[in-house]
Amino acid sequence: MMENLMSGYLIYWLIGVLFVIGIHGIIQKNNFIKKIMAMNIMQVAVIIFFLVLGQKTGATLPILIHGVEGAENYINPLPHALMLTAIVVSLSTTGVALALLLRIQKHFDELEEPDVLRGMDQ
Repeated sequence: MMENLMSGYLIYWLIGVLFVIGIHGIIQKNNFIKKIMAMNIMQVAVIIFFLVLGQKTGATLPILIHGVEGAENYINPLPHALMLTAIVVSLSTTGVALALLLRIQKHFDELEEPDVLRGMDQ
């Protein structure tokens, strides 16, 4: 009973923990680099969640194989393709955020949120 519970739902708990770590990092941390890292952790959690949902027990790759009939015997490739796109978007979002942080650091000489906000008020 416990073995089945762990193998069936443990991945969802791990995904939830990753997502909560990401939310905690975005809300609690003041350093913008740490906030970007927390955002990336959240993105990874969402990507893993969709990949896990796209799995099918006992199914094979979506390549026509002699002797395997019916769509129910194949894995749907759409979630994997969409998550590949999500990985590319995540990478580009991180790149833009880091470029903006470089500009913020050059202008304010600081990457701590309260200090940057104080500098914006002046």
